[in-house]
Amino acid sequence: MINRRRFLIGSGAAAAALVIAQPRTHAGGYSPYFARLNSVLRAQGIDRPVLLIDMDRLDRNIDRVMQSVSTGTPSNYRVVVKSVPAPGLVDYIATRSGTASSMVFHRPFLEAITRLRPRDDILLGKPLPVAAVARFYDRPAGEFDPARQLQWLVDTPERLNQYLHLAQVRGLKLRINLEIDVGLHRGGFADPQALRPVLTTIADNPDHLTFSGFMGYDAHVSALPSLLAHVEIGRVKARYADCIELLKSQFPQLAQGPLTFNGAGSPTFRNYEQDSPLNDISVGSALLKPSHYDLPLLADFEPCAYIASPVLKRHPSTGVPTLEWLAGPMELWDANCADTLFIYGGNWLAQPESPLGVRRADIYRSSNQEGYYAAKGVKLAVDDCLFLRPTQSEAVLLQFGELLGIRGDHIERRWSVLPPEIGRGT
Repeated sequence: MINRRRFLIGSGAAAAALVIAQPRTHAGGYSPYFARLNSVLRAQGIDRPVLLIDMDRLDRNIDRVMQSVSTGTPSNYRVVVKSVPAPGLVDYIATRSGTASSMVFHRPFLEAITRLRPRDDILLGKPLPVAAVARFYDRPAGEFDPARQLQWLVDTPERLNQYLHLAQVRGLKLRINLEIDVGLHRGGFADPQALRPVLTTIADNPDHLTFSGFMGYDAHVSALPSLLAHVEIGRVKARYADCIELLKSQFPQLAQGPLTFNGAGSPTFRNYEQDSPLNDISVGSALLKPSHYDLPLLADFEPCAYIASPVLKRHPSTGVPTLEWLAGPMELWDANCADTLFIYGGNWLAQPESPLGVRRADIYRSSNQEGYYAAKGVKLAVDDCLFLRPTQSEAVLLQFGELLGIRGDHIERRWSVLPPEIGRGT
């Protein structure tokens, strides 16, 4: 027989649990920041989804990077092109930072940067197929001098032999930067001893190969708990330093002249302000700070890239197609589902940012008119913009024909990106 007292206590506990679990209703409009952005876009007659960049925030992020790379162990700053894949934006960042160095991951991007910034030193961020190397040399480089300004990344003896054969057949001289595995285990030479045969090949072929340095990427560090990360960054530096020591002790003829010891990246570059074996730091995504880079190391960096998409429709939620009767129960449980909005476009790697309380309606996931839920009190009218924050930069920015640089209450810059079909190779 059911104990009445226990039944009442259990029922009360269950009811309390439901009240606690029930979603909190969000209401209100834009923050002042996004209200200003919405006004700027509407005043300019923006009639489609755009990706905007806050120029003031971008400037401050650039300055933060430059402060870091000049702290303690000074390093050269290198712009990561794939993370800011618009030639004009790369030029803007390079000009403000005062750098003449870039990192590219894709042959069409390489060709674009050699035309835009013919005096840059360019380091490949990943090894390219030898066919891509050959195709690059099929086209005149103009003012850009590959033999002096371009560093090809090599990760295996086999790839080095491919590049050497191409250089011999074409009568080329290639600068070779060797990828070393500092702990990420995504490729490259696993330890100093693995470098010996490739350094020997470079030393034995001075007419066609020039050693330009090392590159070691440590993205795994940012995924570790803070205590383990602190230990691992010390190991990363030691692994890198061991490679440099082997170079200097066993191949002194290759250690002469300026060399590029590149490493780090947006999640880790601040770990190299002290006791660093690096003299060259790569940063890209941190400048825009998509949500994937909400990391303690970047706490003072400001998000400055947003998608703004006009709202096309707003109406009371009708539940689920063919199950319209669910509209009432859905709203009763979660008032944030009271209305459904449909925006221009969608299906981006991005999450709603403003107004607060708007969330994606998964049944209306679409790249045409994506659906979102909102409470009645969310102030977002047809023709206003829903603002979304990208989770990353490279793939998202390439989905927009141009980027809008906004400063204050006006559009200051418009930067064209490379076509999306080109960018898929990054």
